[in-house]
Amino acid sequence: MGIRGQCSEGLGPRSVGARDLAAREAASDLLRALASPTRIAIVLALQENARCVHELVGSLDLSQPLVSQHLRVLKDAGVVRGERNGREIMYSLIDDHLAHIVTDALTHATEPHAATMPAAGTPATPGASALPDPTPPSDEATR
Repeated sequence: MGIRGQCSEGLGPRSVGARDLAAREAASDLLRALASPTRIAIVLALQENARCVHELVGSLDLSQPLVSQHLRVLKDAGVVRGERNGREIMYSLIDDHLAHIVTDALTHATEPHAATMPAAGTPATPGASALPDPTPPSDEATR
């Protein structure tokens, strides 16, 4: 039995999506839609129950236009749906998988190992630059 992930073992049934470009692109779009602290907060609020915009505005302490803009992104990505209820539109999650993605990401981000990982855009090695040096190497350095 080889080490998990060796090429000789091939791709298992759980990695079917890894071979499907359309599925990877759809997953990328979904993760991009969730990649905002405000949208994560909206998903967490909707995990509890369906809410209208003014309820989200009150619980998140954000402006109505900002909440509406984030809801539009989530709706376009297939994360939430809106159903008219009289004069209001009640927003809810399309399915529980989406809330699990968010709660799993939050759990992962708060686990002890996350504290030892470098923040986004910071170098993994102290004193190293997170970005490549834009200056070309000198002749001295290439000898």
